[in-house]
Amino acid sequence: MTEATTQRIFSGIQPSGHLTLGNYLGALKRFVERQDDGIETVYCLVDMHAITVWQAPETLRQQTREAAAAFMAAGIDPARSILFNQSQVPAHAELAWLLNCVARLGWMNRMTQFKDKAGKNSENVSLGLYAYPALMAADILAYHATHIPVGEDQKQHVELTRDIAAKFNHDYGVDFFPLPEPVIEGPATRVMSLRDGSKKMSKSDPSDASRINLTDDADTIAQKFRKARTDAEPLPGSAEGLKDRPEARNLVNIYAALSGETQDQVLSQFEGKGFGDFKPALADVAVSVLGPISTRMGEYLADPAEIDRILGEGAGKAEAISAPIVAKTREIMGMILSR
Repeated sequence: MTEATTQRIFSGIQPSGHLTLGNYLGALKRFVERQDDGIETVYCLVDMHAITVWQAPETLRQQTREAAAAFMAAGIDPARSILFNQSQVPAHAELAWLLNCVARLGWMNRMTQFKDKAGKNSENVSLGLYAYPALMAADILAYHATHIPVGEDQKQHVELTRDIAAKFNHDYGVDFFPLPEPVIEGPATRVMSLRDGSKKMSKSDPSDASRINLTDDADTIAQKFRKARTDAEPLPGSAEGLKDRPEARNLVNIYAALSGETQDQVLSQFEGKGFGDFKPALADVAVSVLGPISTRMGEYLADPAEIDRILGEGAGKAEAISAPIVAKTREIMGMILSR
């Protein structure tokens, strides 16, 4: 019988620069909503994933605090959810090595994100970048997490986690690790670039105009939406009319996700109108939602010691869950427990 009887949500975000509207709609907003589901929620700033490419140490520290501030400003309550940074909990690194010895090379070679990130320079990237899907599996399995809120582009990694968990259970004749389920939902789980509707909005895009940062002020948000790429056609009356219009579909998706409406509800208000009418309205909705978050972020960042305290407290809670799971993993694999 599996020992994973508790339903638990786990997810994480890399602290690698300003979080964007895409991070908010695709992740943070969902994370906050999950606090009301009656399921334990564990949220992690995955700084060990961040160092798969070189990071300036002081920059990484600042970005980790900034990401923590964004989580809390968006509504994550450290009293209701566990919030911590990955490197403070040894279970992640230890279980990653144990699972490296279970994962198969062929599985890793099929990971499309490695190919995308490495490009033509794959011989010169870090081993960590290649192996990070196994670390992601460890992040999840160290908590016997059952539900993993992710974007569509991360679904493959949850599937790999299921493969690793299933192989471990089979190889050792146990029913120890649960098979986590990816949770992908909502109209704007994949927010696209404001400059190219075929590409995901990314904090690593060289063009700041391609994204809305959670730290952008009202004027900057309005300007970015005003300059967002669109087409010359008026808006249709239903979502079906957006099928071959990626930039238009992206902006309508954003409006719907921010306002809590469906695409069709949004389009019913703007049918036949051009983007000269739609973009200012979209900017107003975005400012009304993101403005308070930006303000609260500034308040949190004014007290970095308090952020560090909250992350440390969260790490203690995370270790209380993960350490016994990793100890049991070692025992199942035949290792003599050191404690």
